[in-house]
Amino acid sequence: MTAQASTSSAKRPLLDDARRSEAANTRIAAFNSETVDAVRTAVEKNAVVVVGMAQNPFVKKVRAALDGAGIPFTYLEYGSYLSEWKPRLAIKLWSGWPTFPQVFVKGILIGGHAEAVAGIADGSLKAAVG
Repeated sequence: MTAQASTSSAKRPLLDDARRSEAANTRIAAFNSETVDAVRTAVEKNAVVVVGMAQNPFVKKVRAALDGAGIPFTYLEYGSYLSEWKPRLAIKLWSGWPTFPQVFVKGILIGGHAEAVAGIADGSLKAAVG
């Protein structure tokens, strides 16, 4: 949650909608849309949301770090390494973040484990929650 991360305007290039067929855009929009809607709704309604998967040690570590810092959070879990890869892919496509966990604070994706732990350590995560 550093100022550098929050003010960066660097963007990964994405294929423009106009460069995809209407059929492709329709399929993209529908791809696991229920999962994306569930995550988006949780992010809108909760101060801190961790999206993760079973068996991932970094998901476990960030949850423990948040618990240890006394920061309440909502946890959404989508499968493990061997299951539910399509819902996780849809979440990654939606957020743009390539790994899990994905940590959202007040509707903003702050990143994953490293960014959340840094925010806990410097106090910025707790300050952002209020």
